[in-house]
Amino acid sequence: MSGMLFIDDEEGIRRSITRALKHEEYNILLAKDGDEGLALFEKHMPEIGIVISDYKMPGRDGMETLCLIAKMNPEITRILLTGYATLESAIQATNEGIDGFLTKPFDNMELRLKIREIALKKRLKQFVPIEIYEEIKNIRNPLRPKKQQATILFTDIRDFTSISRNIPPDTLAQYLNEHYFSPLGEIAFKHNGTVDKHIGDSIMVIYGAPVTRDDDPVRAVRAAVDMQKATQEHNAKLAFGTGIELNMGIGICTGEVVTGIFGSLRKKEYTAIGTPVNIASRLEKLAGNKEILISESTYQEIKGSIPVETMEPLFIKGIEEPVPIFKVKD
Repeated sequence: MSGMLFIDDEEGIRRSITRALKHEEYNILLAKDGDEGLALFEKHMPEIGIVISDYKMPGRDGMETLCLIAKMNPEITRILLTGYATLESAIQATNEGIDGFLTKPFDNMELRLKIREIALKKRLKQFVPIEIYEEIKNIRNPLRPKKQQATILFTDIRDFTSISRNIPPDTLAQYLNEHYFSPLGEIAFKHNGTVDKHIGDSIMVIYGAPVTRDDDPVRAVRAAVDMQKATQEHNAKLAFGTGIELNMGIGICTGEVVTGIFGSLRKKEYTAIGTPVNIASRLEKLAGNKEILISESTYQEIKGSIPVETMEPLFIKGIEEPVPIFKVKD
């Protein structure tokens, strides 16, 4: 979504914004007040990714306008423009979930950088480590859909259905958050992976997107080893007093994927799609408890640095020829 809606009752400010952003790739829509802004947003909702509104306007103010826009699409990046940057308005904006502030008067270069930083942070703060976020701030259009090499990692708890059957929902949710999603997510972040999504009791992690490094496959496999060690340490303690053991399998595949922001009007996410994603998911399903299975493409990238054991090639759904599979020996 390259559209931006700018709402301000001063024509001079609207012209200034248009000039300041003329070399950017935004398709800018302009509105003179909150009501006109809401009507434009409703009409062009699928194309708009950022809304900037002046705080003080006749009639409906910027805060109310941005709150109403969030009700129509909570995924929109909302920025408040104000020459009245008081503590009170800042606290209110934070409570309302506003993504950032711009102040008048503004410098054109500073304005462009600030808008880009706020929008990027909105998209990425839940997915990537702060170190990666700092790197991609200086990359132009880092989330544009593109083909690139990446390593995909999937984890999944074995026999989760029977484990969860006799546990109260609130206990199960707290247990998974504290002893599975959080510690494994931190391990993924430590190795500079992008936690893509949680699918039931499965976690998908991307290494190589949005920032690519030469050793992405090695870091992915080392993260998988640390994840298995963490679950074994957990099992030794039987934390939380539930007696639940985390028996987990992991699958990893390296190859060319398409990355970018995909989804519907109300729910979008940065993710990767392609054959390596499918193979990693299927390897995870084939992996036994405490096993890490990797594809031949990943093996070729890590051989000599991490010990593996060659397994019999297996047929994987959707692939005609048997697929060579390797098990990490650590």
